[in-house]
Amino acid sequence: MNQPDAHILIVDDDERIRGLLQKFLARHGYWVSAARDAAHARRLLAGLEFDLIVLDVMMPGEDGVSLTRDLRKTLTTPILLLTAKGETEHRIMGLEAGADDYMTKPFEPKELVLRINAILRRVPVGETPDEPPKTLHMGSIRYDITRGELWHGEDMVRLTATEGALMRIFSAQPNSAVSRMKLVEDLAKNGVQSQERAVDVQITRLRRKLENDPKTPRYLQTVRGAGYMLAPD
Repeated sequence: MNQPDAHILIVDDDERIRGLLQKFLARHGYWVSAARDAAHARRLLAGLEFDLIVLDVMMPGEDGVSLTRDLRKTLTTPILLLTAKGETEHRIMGLEAGADDYMTKPFEPKELVLRINAILRRVPVGETPDEPPKTLHMGSIRYDITRGELWHGEDMVRLTATEGALMRIFSAQPNSAVSRMKLVEDLAKNGVQSQERAVDVQITRLRRKLENDPKTPRYLQTVRGAGYMLAPD
């Protein structure tokens, strides 16, 4: 992870501390957003992705430990807790809730940056969870997205230009319905001219190459009112 590109969320009810941390972290090259309480933080988390959350424990309403415990049900983003209470029990509560590290106020901003850097270095770098796979499997059929090749065991299945273009379109958004009109538009971008009625014919032909029973398709599905969807294993 290129740390200066990291997006940090600061959650603290003290406006002065929020402002100071925002300015300090921004000077060190971080993108910074700030929330005044747990509810505000939830709204930001619903619309943005963060690389790390700096979270105050003692806040009005929902406290930082409770928020950490709830976020950990769905979120793996590292969390660093801040609190004025340095007792061991509070540190243990925070860590048991799922926090990655813990700092006691008052603290030196430079130490916070060092802690943030250390946490981000521990985050594994690799494919993100949302990155699509390079190969899609549909029973005994597999589709190599990079090469645009369809295989049945050791045998390559020949695709026409239109079928190949359809597979590229569907594999870019598996498990998402694509309307017939959108397919026509995307086929045109791939250099294939078609009409909605012709798309239906091409889908029928493609199903013969993908499905065990093309009349009751398992992988290239019709989504009523929405179009067609590729649903790989």
